[in-house]
Amino acid sequence: MILHYYFARKFLWTFALIALVFVILLALIDLVDELQDFPDLPFWDVLGIVLLNVPHANYEILPLVVILATVALFVRLARSSELVVVRAAGRSALHTLLAPLTVAALIGVLAITMLNPIVAASSKRYNDVVNTAMGGGSSVLAIASEGLWLRQGSAEGQTVIHAARASSDVSILFDATFISFSPDGQPEQRIVADTARLAQGEWQLRNAKIWELGVGGNPEAEARVEAELRLPSALTQDRIVDSFGKPEYIPLWELPAFINQLEEAGFSARRYAMWYQMELARPLFLVALVMVAAAFTMRHARLANTGLSVLFAVMLGFTLHYIRNFAQILGENGQIPVYLAAWAPPVASFLLAAGILLHMEEG
Repeated sequence: MILHYYFARKFLWTFALIALVFVILLALIDLVDELQDFPDLPFWDVLGIVLLNVPHANYEILPLVVILATVALFVRLARSSELVVVRAAGRSALHTLLAPLTVAALIGVLAITMLNPIVAASSKRYNDVVNTAMGGGSSVLAIASEGLWLRQGSAEGQTVIHAARASSDVSILFDATFISFSPDGQPEQRIVADTARLAQGEWQLRNAKIWELGVGGNPEAEARVEAELRLPSALTQDRIVDSFGKPEYIPLWELPAFINQLEEAGFSARRYAMWYQMELARPLFLVALVMVAAAFTMRHARLANTGLSVLFAVMLGFTLHYIRNFAQILGENGQIPVYLAAWAPPVASFLLAAGILLHMEEG
């Protein structure tokens, strides 16, 4: 038990040190980029933007930090001959790995339970602050129980759009209502249409009824009906989809309710379901990366082979990480089932690492 605690403590301190180095390095790089992007902002405002982006930037490279921490730990243990002593005492290599694997699993659990909500909140705030600083607006879409709401604006004023439901790609709105407001906030026009299709630079409305809401007159008496009507719009399908918010902007434990809400509104929630399952599989993937890195570096130090072993460990870890990202893309595009895309790479990585360990240490 004392030996397990010793290895666990050394791995945790190595992980913390490497993570701190990356936090400082990425923050400095991001600070230079933000100063170039926002030269007119005060330095302290730019620094605040950088600090908002720090959690997300380091959350993305968590697998890399785990790989480097494992490599650094076992190379140091091999050079100090501590692993030789452990083996001489009758402890197998797999038994020695229990403590680092437990720590890696705990890091993964803490990442998805505690760090994930922090990353979601800071990333959303970072996106809003950057959009505001660049002259953009906030989200143009909101989903409610009574349907969905869109907002579009121009120099002539704002238009609020409501629809009872929409197609999965948000290109067609059903039972749509358009209410136009003047720059001073006064309602000018109301349009109700059976369908509204988003085309290049315009909305194409069918069976539209138009009420003029200007001062004076009788809007109902002067209303007119158009079989087809075109309204200019600066919205694009990509901008509307992005207004849902990236999956990273939503805390993990709020994702199931958000996915159900999207599906009830008629939208595809595959991207969010994919992110949710990948986050749940993160602890297993981190454990697999520790096993992969340890398989190449926990042998007795041989100066001629240490560098090559470290290179193999890091390259294999990166390869597994990219395979996981490629599977995520396939899952989001519907090429393979979500559960297969999210869980197959971690499980395969774990089995591959176990096979390498058994071959090198017990074979």
